[in-house]
Amino acid sequence: MFFLFFLSFFMLFEHTLLFASSIGQICIPILQWKYLRKARNHVLWEYIIAQGDFFMEYTKLGNSDLKVSRICMGCMGFGNAKSGIHSWTLDEEHSRAILKRGLELGVNFFDTAAGYQSGTSEQYLGRALNDFAKRDEVVVATKFFPRSPQEIADGVSGKDHILGLLDRSLTNLGMDYVDLYICHMWDYHTPVEEMMEALNSAVVTGKVRAIGISNCFAWQLAKANYIADKNGWAKFVSIQGHYNLLFREEEREMVPFCKDQNIALTPYSPLASGRLAKKPSELSKRLQEDTYAKGKYDATKEKDAIIIDRVGELAKKKGLTRIQISLGWLLTKVTAPVVGATKVSHIEEGVKAIGVQLTPDETAYLEEPYVPHALVGVMRENP
Repeated sequence: MFFLFFLSFFMLFEHTLLFASSIGQICIPILQWKYLRKARNHVLWEYIIAQGDFFMEYTKLGNSDLKVSRICMGCMGFGNAKSGIHSWTLDEEHSRAILKRGLELGVNFFDTAAGYQSGTSEQYLGRALNDFAKRDEVVVATKFFPRSPQEIADGVSGKDHILGLLDRSLTNLGMDYVDLYICHMWDYHTPVEEMMEALNSAVVTGKVRAIGISNCFAWQLAKANYIADKNGWAKFVSIQGHYNLLFREEEREMVPFCKDQNIALTPYSPLASGRLAKKPSELSKRLQEDTYAKGKYDATKEKDAIIIDRVGELAKKKGLTRIQISLGWLLTKVTAPVVGATKVSHIEEGVKAIGVQLTPDETAYLEEPYVPHALVGVMRENP
């Protein structure tokens, strides 16, 4: 008798969740949501995820007033494949389908850059958001590169470079402001004071709501924010670094520093350019053609394979996907990972990861094989 009562209650609860999803609301009633967040019943959460229901969490981006989804959609995979360094990017039609699905799932945080496929990534994103969303309901981040050697030789100032690229990005996006303007990497050729003053002026004029930085050391972030604070300027509220189960060097200094200062962690490459998303034997266009990612991961392929295998083992044991396990682990460490998507299923699996719960033993099982890694990518090449 008790079993029949419990089964009836559970079926009613399941239909309540499905009804919430069916009317396009990506969250369940708030009291029920709070109850589930408090209970965190592992079996129940995994059942809901397996049934295809989606939930979105939101949080403040560091010390800013920006309210962002726990999953940020990375837009590096969007853009004209003939107009940039990547040959595997999606055309506008396929990019729009993924962006639209992300919005339906509650994603409100989008990351692009002026340098992605010669600005076409920004253009695709801007047009899609204009068609599918209200401007004040999304958080748009874009990034700018430091001055080129030619600009320096031509006497272009750091301030003129930053503000000029901002105007170009706004034109590409079709917007009059960006929510988060990110320095794509540390600028070793521009005085920190000049950079922070220029970014502050962009905030003061209303073209930027908050500023962030990517690819830098903790001491550089601390120095920049100290100078900004001393002058009453806007400070960096977020850091976009390289952080995932295969590359955890950020844990040495950057992660504890940011937690102490309430600076948001929005790491890129959370799935190690697809390596944490599929079996080693599975291939994709990006895995085959992304030579830059190969330069970051191929040298440690044998050591990393142990972690990749453990992700697969745990996913099979829990009835989840590798994406859910890898992002579920990272979501316990950061504010919002930047999840790139070249298929609709990628962003769907990313959102599902929000409900994943790992036990302390499972977390330790994933982390135990890690060995120190040398710097790779931008951090190795810059300056």
